[in-house]
Order: sequence, then C-alpha cells, then structure tokens
Amino acid sequence: MLSKAWNKYKRFPVQVRASFWFLICSFLQKGISVITTPVFTRLLSTAEYGQYSVFDSWLRIITIFVSLHLYSGVYIQGLVKYSDDRRRYSSSLQGLTLVLCVGWTVVYLMFREYWNRLFTLTTVQMLAMLVMIWATAAFNLWAGEQRVEYRYQRLVIATLAVSIAKPVVGIICIRHATDKVTARILGLALVELVGYVGFFIIQMKRGKQFYSRKYWKHALMFNLPLVPHYLSQTVLNSADRIMIKNMVGSSEAGIYSLAYSISQIMLLFNTALSHTLSPWIYQKIKDNRVEDISRVAYLAMGLIAVVNLALITVAPEVVMAFAPPSYHEAIWVIPPVAMSVLFVFSYDLFAKFEFYFEKTKYIMVASMTGAILNVALNYVFIKRYGYCAAAYTTLFCFMVYVVAHYSFMKKICREKLGNVDIYPAKGLIVFYTAFLAIGFSLMATYNYPLVRYGVIAAMLIAAIIARKRIMGALRQIMSLRKRKN
Repeated sequence: MLSKAWNKYKRFPVQVRASFWFLICSFLQKGISVITTPVFTRLLSTAEYGQYSVFDSWLRIITIFVSLHLYSGVYIQGLVKYSDDRRRYSSSLQGLTLVLCVGWTVVYLMFREYWNRLFTLTTVQMLAMLVMIWATAAFNLWAGEQRVEYRYQRLVIATLAVSIAKPVVGIICIRHATDKVTARILGLALVELVGYVGFFIIQMKRGKQFYSRKYWKHALMFNLPLVPHYLSQTVLNSADRIMIKNMVGSSEAGIYSLAYSISQIMLLFNTALSHTLSPWIYQKIKDNRVEDISRVAYLAMGLIAVVNLALITVAPEVVMAFAPPSYHEAIWVIPPVAMSVLFVFSYDLFAKFEFYFEKTKYIMVASMTGAILNVALNYVFIKRYGYCAAAYTTLFCFMVYVVAHYSFMKKICREKLGNVDIYPAKGLIVFYTAFLAIGFSLMATYNYPLVRYGVIAAMLIAAIIARKRIMGALRQIMSLRKRKN
C-alpha cells in the first residue's frame, strides 16, 4: 500500500509536489508555534506573555518600514521578470535589504532613548528585533527563489530545523533567566541568526552582485507604494494588543493574545485553500471564464465557516488545554476573532481581481480604511468596555474590509469583464448573516455546558453522516492544482 502511494506521488508533476511541500512548510512554521503555546503560557505569567505579544506586534509593524517587505510581491514578480538573470537579481535584493536594515539600525542607535520610550522596549530587545528582521528577510528571499524553482527539499529541512529549534532554545533561555521576556526574544533572535545567515551567504556567492541600480530601483519603485497596504494589514492584526497593553494592562494583553493566537490557527486552513485556489482563479480571469469561480469559491468559504464554528464550539476546552486557569477569560475573545477569519478568506477571493488587473490604489484604499477604523474603534471601545471589545472591533473592521474589496471587485467586473456578477450580493449577505448568527449562538452556550456538549455531539454526528460529501468537496478543491482550466 505504501509503495503504491509512493509511486502515485512520484507521478505527480513537480509543481504539484512542490505545492504540497510548501504547504507543509507553512503548517510547520505556524503549527509548531501553536503546539508549543501551552508550554510558554505556563512558563510566563499573563503579564510576561502580554509583554512578549506586544513585542511581536511591534516586530510585525517595524518590519514593514525596515525591510519594505521586499521579499513579498516585488521579489516573486522580479524572479519571473528577470528569469535569465535570477542569481544577480536575488543577490542584489539581499544587498538592498542589508543596507536598509543597517541604515535603520544606525537611526535607532542615534535616538535609542526616544525609540525605547515610544515602543516601551529595552535596547537589547530592539537590537534583537532588528537582527530578526534582517535574518528573516534573508531567509524569505532565499525561500522565494526555492518556490519559484520548485526546490522544496532544502526549504522543508530548513523550515523544520528552525521551527523546532525556536521553542527548544526559547524554553532553555527562559528557564535560566530572571528577565523571561528578554530571554524569549533573545532565544528567537539567536536561532534565526544562526539558522538563516547561511542563506544570505549562499545567494550572495551565487549572484556576486551586492548593488544594482536597475534592480534596486525596480524593487523600491514597486514596493514603496505598497507599504500602506502592508502596514494596514499588520495594524488590523496587531494594533489591538499594543493598545490593550497601553490602555488596560500587560496581563489583559496576554489573555487577549492567547485567544487571538488560538483563533489564528484557523488561518492555516485559509493558507491551504488560498494556495490552491489562487493560480486557478488567476487562470480563470485570464481565460475570461470567471463564471466558473463562484461554485468552487462558495464551497471553500463553506469549509472555512465550518472549521471556525467548530473552534468556537470547543473554545473552553481549547483554552483549558493551552493555558492555566488565569487565562480562562480568553474564551470570550475567541468567537468574534474566529469569525473574522472567514472574512479574511473572503477578502482574498475578491482582492484577486484587484491584484490581477494591478489596481493597487484600490487595495491601498481598502486596507487603510480598515486599519484606521480599527485603531479609532479600539480607542473608543476598549476604554469604555474593556479589552474584549477589541475582538468585536476586529470582526467589524474585517467586515468593512470585505465590503470595500467586494465593491472594488464589482467595479473591475463592470470595466473589464462585461459586468459579470460573480458573487451575487444577496447570496453573500444570507451566508454571512447565517454564519454570524450561528457563531454568536454557539458562544451563548458557554454558560450552559450540557447544551454545548449536546451541540458538539450533534456536530460530530452530522460530520459522520456528511463525511463523503465533505471529503468530496476537499478532493474537488485539491484537484484544482492539477487543472489548467
């Protein structure tokens, strides 16, 4: 049986095998982090966990300014555009990234007292952050090249090694330190520096080009306009923890962060489906066969809705497994944040049209609207109702985000695709309304354990009865990798 499966695997095109292993890499990076969360919630107090979570939030925001996310959109596009000079292109972007990181480090050191007060971090923590930004960017540039060239073996090994080393080194550092938050940060910085610096050297040796006016200009001109988009996305996902710490306290930020991290487990499903659907949707748009998209997209949204509702149902048990009783309040944060995951997935389906037709202004407007609204609502409602309010502002802002991208998609369809109605608004409204109603109804059962256990039993029975349909839906979506049309 194993030999039959292996032979079938070997017959898959390299693109399919690579896509599978790239997905495994994504699961390894996030999955191991999630699995080890119960360890760190027991090694760190709620206040310490909150302080680390705020550091992580600042890391995500500052990374955008320091690295400009050069390893994201522009790099993959450039690897394809300059395929005949890929080695020099890669090494020159490694050089540009290093210059940006060193330059920002100098700026930080010149005014470090100001920056430390602004971010409420120490000099050691800030320097560790800058090291992590550079090391991660160096790895992501190398990893991007591996993906484009379908070289998945080394990427899987590197991802697995670093993903395992991070929690192991972190636990050792924390257990032998008095400042546990800084120890956790230094452990991550050490692993990333040792684990990733080799990839910088590899690409520099291959390309032998540190500076290229042509490639540096191309990268900066492409990515600088996208900074507001990247920043807005990060603010939507990170600003709430920073604001909770400053407005309420570190302990509350820690509890909220645990709930947010648990809810974000569902983003793994988003990533899996998105990696499968993206090339297929782009091909449908290119072939002017967009009418084929909605059936598969609705199926995918239904699957995302089901897994998130399942998480909401068992949230009390999940929190109990992930953390000690001091984190119990996190159960009330999980439902609205988990429900927002569906809207994150939906936005991506609509935004595909903006990316395909290169309507970057639309992307920027939608992203900035959601981010500004999120900060404003957090400021008002956290102060009035406490830290749990941030979960509801997050859900509301992602709903606004979806509406904005849906509106821009409709505009593009009118201008470019003969006004085809891919996702009728009425059907989406009914779907989202039902999803929200069920989600909040499940949340209401938290105070009635017998009712909730009955719901869990009913869901399990329904899953068993519908298992063939569920597996059929999954096979239908996964088979898209093999299709050109």
